[in-house]
Amino acid sequence: MELSRQIRRIILEQSKRARVGHIGSALSVTDILAALYGGAMRVQNPDDPERDRFILSKGHAALALYAALHLKGWVSQAQLDTFCGNGTLLGVHPDRARRGGDFSTGSLGHGLSMGAGSALAARMKKSARRVFVLISDAECNEGSVWEAAMFAAHHQISNLVAILDWNGQQALDYTSKVLDLSPISDRWRAFGWDVREIDGHDVAAIAKTIEGLDIRSGPPHLIVAHTIFGKGVSFMQNKIKWHYLPMSDEEYAQAIAEIA
Repeated sequence: MELSRQIRRIILEQSKRARVGHIGSALSVTDILAALYGGAMRVQNPDDPERDRFILSKGHAALALYAALHLKGWVSQAQLDTFCGNGTLLGVHPDRARRGGDFSTGSLGHGLSMGAGSALAARMKKSARRVFVLISDAECNEGSVWEAAMFAAHHQISNLVAILDWNGQQALDYTSKVLDLSPISDRWRAFGWDVREIDGHDVAAIAKTIEGLDIRSGPPHLIVAHTIFGKGVSFMQNKIKWHYLPMSDEEYAQAIAEIA
């Protein structure tokens, strides 16, 4: 999909310019964001109070979000070029002060709690807006995630949609070695959620799955998106070091050529 390719290119360009890492994490969620901002979310105007809400709970993938917002026209090129600079609103983790930002995130495990509250508030106001929360698999090591999961299921917050970036990696190792949560779908179902599993790089399948969710009644929803860390750049895929490291000139040239 062209939107995915454009997001990936911006991730590579801006991470190289700023000489920062978290590249693999951003590439992992690119197609999910392409589906959401490509039409799956109702968010044509970021100032519309009835817009769907989005929370990037795995805040270290913020560069992918900034790229999507730039391509929507809500972040200018000049602002994008301040990424990780002094005084910027585009830090390594999202800040709600920028246009198109609903929540500040970065401390793993907090996003789902904010999402549950936001979705419940929408229901109490009789609003049709939905709340989407993108979480990571390693984030599910946090107890606060499961507290939010129990709360949302207990209150049957059907307009809450969590998307789990299941790429099997975290900062220093593979998630199965740090704290294995398999079978992840069974765990969430046991907590009372409606669970779907999809290819997290199939933009059309992501959008179709979201379209088919019942957001008016029943339990909250979890979409387990099976993804590849560093997707699109061969030497980054499934490699732990690309959680943090910046690219050399040679690596950047190869990465750009591969996603062109």
